[in-house]
Amino acid sequence: MTHYFLAPAWYQNLVDKIPAGKLFSWQSVFDAIPNILARLPITLSLTLAGAFFGLILALVFAIVKINRVKILYPIQAVFVSFLRGTPILVQLMLTYYGIPLALKAINIKYGFDFNINNIPAEFFAIAAFAFNEAAYTSETLRAAIQSVNPGEIEAARSLGMTNVQVYRRVIIPNAAVIATPTLINSLIGLTKGTSLAFNAGIVEMFAQAQIIGGSDYRYFERYISVAIVYWIISIAIENFGRFVENRMAIKSPVSNLASDKDDLTGGFGA
Repeated sequence: MTHYFLAPAWYQNLVDKIPAGKLFSWQSVFDAIPNILARLPITLSLTLAGAFFGLILALVFAIVKINRVKILYPIQAVFVSFLRGTPILVQLMLTYYGIPLALKAINIKYGFDFNINNIPAEFFAIAAFAFNEAAYTSETLRAAIQSVNPGEIEAARSLGMTNVQVYRRVIIPNAAVIATPTLINSLIGLTKGTSLAFNAGIVEMFAQAQIIGGSDYRYFERYISVAIVYWIISIAIENFGRFVENRMAIKSPVSNLASDKDDLTGGFGA
């Protein structure tokens, strides 16, 4: 067994009790999990950063489309169409090779001295994930924003609120309740999509599984290991999303029938 990360003693003792098969080894499956979890912070950082910046871009895209902003709307439409019509892996490679090329062109044209080699690979991956997430999430936000009761928007404007205040105090809070379930599903998809980051030279969980598999050629067992980890993370995100939905849900008022009857009868018996 090859160890890259020191697992807790109790866990290692438990794994050692699992039979090590020849054709297939469950011991290899569970032995690799601590080593894969060592790369969990990288996977989570890619997910959270991509989701955060993607959500901001998605909100901008949605507002531009709803208001049909001149000049920006056709650019947004083409950009979103391209992102939705091409694989995320292709977008990752275009970002990975395209941003350094653009910076190099800027250096040549304007005499700047951007050090392209100092840009971490995580930057390119986060940029690709954020743009891809924004392309899909923008439609979710657009539908959620347009489903907000127009009466509430008009009431807010009648109170003298600016458009920014209307969006911040009325539209976005109401739209968030509607969009949250879909956004949680998108977050789960983004978490799984970060497994493609190894193509940009980032050693996240999937890449770690490949490295461990290459040490003893137990690739199948290592892929099961990383699949279990992704599965558990997805369940955790799903439960977190359910918790957020319950907290954001607008509770229906509970009427006290006995109290209502007393109010109608003036507190006296029939």
